[in-house]
Amino acid sequence: QVQLVESGGGSVQAGDSLTLSCAASGRTFSVYHVAWYRQAPGKDREFVGSINWSGSRTFYTQSVKDRFIISRDNAKKTAYLQMNNLQPEDTAIYYCAADPHNVAGPYDYWGQGTQVTVSS
Repeated sequence: QVQLVESGGGSVQAGDSLTLSCAASGRTFSVYHVAWYRQAPGKDREFVGSINWSGSRTFYTQSVKDRFIISRDNAKKTAYLQMNNLQPEDTAIYYCAADPHNVAGPYDYWGQGTQVTVSS
């Protein structure tokens, strides 16, 4: 299995950028697809985007498609979520998840989450 730790969250102003990291340990990271999810207060967890094992394909939910970029560095066992032009509605706890079977999920391995707060 793989263990995941997110970092890079914080409090920013609307229009700012922030990059989250998802560091993996354990089994070979390069065989795992990675996804980012978020959960805002009082709301269900929401899919943000995903990247396949090689990094050749990425997928995004429509609301972030033109603002967020997912990437990965398999040598560093780390995936990234670059968030640009952040808006208050992006405020949430962000989670990374990994799974070796299907980039569309479901995802079996999850990090503990990192808080992102965007103020107007």
